[in-house]
Amino acid sequence: ALSLAALAASLSCGPGAGPSASPAPDAPAERADPARAARAGLRTPTDRPWAERVLDGLTLREKAAQLMMPFVLGTFSPEGSDAHDRIVRWVRDEGVGGVIMSVGSPTEVAAKLNDLQEHAALPLLVAADLENGAGFRFAGAVHTPTNIVLGGATTFPSLMAFGAAGDETLAYEMGRITAVEARAVGVHVPFAPVLDVNNNPDNPIINIRSFGQEPARVARLGAAFVRGLQDYGAVATGKHFPGHGDTETDSHLALPVIHADRARLEAVELVPFRAAIDAGMRALMTAHIAVPALTGGEPVPATLAPEIIDGLLRRDLGFDGLVFTDAMDMAAIDRLYGRDEATVRALEAGADVILMPPDVPAAIDAVVNAVESGRLSEARVDRSVLKLLSLKQELGLHVRRTVDLDQVTRVVGVPEHTQFAETVAERSITIVRNGRDLLPLLGTRSARVLSVTYRGRNDLLAGRYFNARLRATYPRLITAAVDADTNPAVFEGLTREAGRSD
Repeated sequence: ALSLAALAASLSCGPGAGPSASPAPDAPAERADPARAARAGLRTPTDRPWAERVLDGLTLREKAAQLMMPFVLGTFSPEGSDAHDRIVRWVRDEGVGGVIMSVGSPTEVAAKLNDLQEHAALPLLVAADLENGAGFRFAGAVHTPTNIVLGGATTFPSLMAFGAAGDETLAYEMGRITAVEARAVGVHVPFAPVLDVNNNPDNPIINIRSFGQEPARVARLGAAFVRGLQDYGAVATGKHFPGHGDTETDSHLALPVIHADRARLEAVELVPFRAAIDAGMRALMTAHIAVPALTGGEPVPATLAPEIIDGLLRRDLGFDGLVFTDAMDMAAIDRLYGRDEATVRALEAGADVILMPPDVPAAIDAVVNAVESGRLSEARVDRSVLKLLSLKQELGLHVRRTVDLDQVTRVVGVPEHTQFAETVAERSITIVRNGRDLLPLLGTRSARVLSVTYRGRNDLLAGRYFNARLRATYPRLITAAVDADTNPAVFEGLTREAGRSD
């Protein structure tokens, strides 16, 4: 297996660039402000690592800013627009250490990230939720007037489909393709894999995002996914520690509480995380869930609990990688704790990166004030900043931080990748039950067939491909789409139609 260090020289120069590629020119911020660059140690002729030299040149506020990772949409944002200028202010003026990229087309995301990297004094670490491939965020756009799919990165079936197939080689290959496509568009940290065990069937937030309900299977496939990601230059980030599977509450809306003791956690929730850590996983994301058995009976979110991050994770499990909080704008944190307080408590608990702070300048100020008041030591802040800078150095971002836009269409969403995704989908098909022996479908062209798609109101693609394939076999196909707001009378009519259908 190739290591990240071995890949740094080639992957940091963008997909397709080899180790012999010429070094990138000086960073734009360095050219524009040589005094600041010299203070940051970027040109100091010394044998000390780049990360250490940069840390020595940062002010306390610049250090605090390095720990912030705000949310960025991958939409088209021309220069001078409010959306563009707001993000540039975070990057250029506030000096955030990274961004989490959300939905957008691969080429637009790559161009936008290149632009942000050009505005940053120090290279940005870029993350994205790519749980089942780069297409999880960078595909699926639909032009609504024409209903044309605009295309994008490779989207794999849900992780539960991989769990159904049960093949480690498939999970590894998903990791490999995800890493290659992510790095091509400028993303270094796919927030994946989901290592939660889906041991509660009423779970509203994890469900098919998990490899399944068996801890050993989740561990085996999760570790394979980790290896695939990291062998090809991405930073695997397991989530959501210490395990978000056994809950009936959505942490975006309220604080879930896991009522399990340490023995049960060791037997179920922690099994996949141990396996991923043993596989060399470089980063981890905390969960906004409370596990009172680990926090002295108090319902403290894991993100803010030293007993869980510094205690269970670092001391007991031996994890020494980068710890990201889950999004700090989620209600499980944002409504229960003051925003400034939540930021400081996350660092006190042992987190390294504050993900999606609702107010970026205020979060930076909170860290600075905590240090100046003596609540946090500057050495504690330095420890996390150095880990972050060292990872950027290992990824080669101090040499070249932008990607080659010409490579995006040669790497992302190519037929080789999408064909593999189809193979996984085919191998995942599982018959749970077969009432009246309807399967396999006989394909009688005169049959009267009804297909009902239950979907989210904004999911324009739900049922589209399934129904197209079904119509090729059954010309008399009748289709209907319903959602949570559909009038009961519609369901009554569909029930009557179903009674007349074969």
